[in-house]
Amino acid sequence: MAIEGPLRELGIHDVFQLLDLSRKTGSLRVTSALRDNEGVVCFEGGRVVSASIRTNPHPLGAMLVRAGKISEGDLQRARTAQQSRTDGKRLGELLVEAGCLTWRELERQVRLQIEVVVFELMSWQEGFFSFVEGGAADWTTEATARISTESLLMEGARRIDEWARIAHKIPHLGVVPVLAPIDEDHPSLLDLLPSEWEMLAMIDGQSDLRGIANRLGRSEFDVAKVAYGLLSTGVIEVRAAERAAVVEPLAGDDPEPHIEQARVALREGRLEQALTAANAATRAAPTRADSQLLVARALMRLDREPEALEALRRAAQLEPRNPEVLLALGAAAARSAGMDQAILSWQRYLIEAGDRPTVTRVREMLDCVVRLRALLKGVEDA
Repeated sequence: MAIEGPLRELGIHDVFQLLDLSRKTGSLRVTSALRDNEGVVCFEGGRVVSASIRTNPHPLGAMLVRAGKISEGDLQRARTAQQSRTDGKRLGELLVEAGCLTWRELERQVRLQIEVVVFELMSWQEGFFSFVEGGAADWTTEATARISTESLLMEGARRIDEWARIAHKIPHLGVVPVLAPIDEDHPSLLDLLPSEWEMLAMIDGQSDLRGIANRLGRSEFDVAKVAYGLLSTGVIEVRAAERAAVVEPLAGDDPEPHIEQARVALREGRLEQALTAANAATRAAPTRADSQLLVARALMRLDREPEALEALRRAAQLEPRNPEVLLALGAAAARSAGMDQAILSWQRYLIEAGDRPTVTRVREMLDCVVRLRALLKGVEDA
């Protein structure tokens, strides 16, 4: 039996606890139309065994190479061997079989991979979850590990506390790190950890912490912690990101370069730059809904929900039959407790969407919202 619903009704922490306590085996899919993102977490007997996320997949092979555990040649040979075999062995198992690394090291790296994804999903406040029971044969992963769900939840809570501790120096991931001026009166040798040297190599005065995390392939939490340490010891300073210089476009100019810039910036987590480019696209082509949709996605990820909802309404006025706009508008309206707007948007989406793969899920969401509205009406009338 499938377990599903909106995250606004049952938070991701509660979903994990439910699957842990009921010792479920299967796949949990978490989607967010407004973030344009999707994550999948696989459970076995209530324990987490693998996890992936579409926008930042953290492939195991790349993580092992970056960590210096295997070489590019080792990875390529293992992938070639995997293609020629019929026994279904995963990439991680083949690397251990070839003597490239130990089981213990493989499990440690898989755990890191899982933690990066799970802790990102735990920050989502909106979206839809769906759990489907099924065994390992249904999972497309490079390796698995058995991690206590309770330990992940406890670590997630600890990270929330640690975020609160560093917030006074690292208020958000949009700050740009720069090297601090050299104090000629107090020269000193830098005694830094490898992770700190790695970050210093990424500092260019333009990239914010979110962009550095994406380029390093590391979690935003880990990068923020390293930045906090470097800031506390006076090695770096942080400043607000400068808005990207944009040539003010005129209506009728080509909006495509701005749209592409916005999409790339959204994928890389450069939200202010994405918003700047998306707004430029709307000025170049005021009657296009896709640029307004990009504006809304950037605003939502910047936690500016009322403005995002207005952008989606403008997009719906421009293209009232655009399925992507209708889907996002419904999700934004439901998140803002505007259930009538959500129901209307999703009903129109089902009319316009044809055979898109999301139709079934939207129909289920619509059914849930309609029943919830009926229940609330019954309470009001009682």
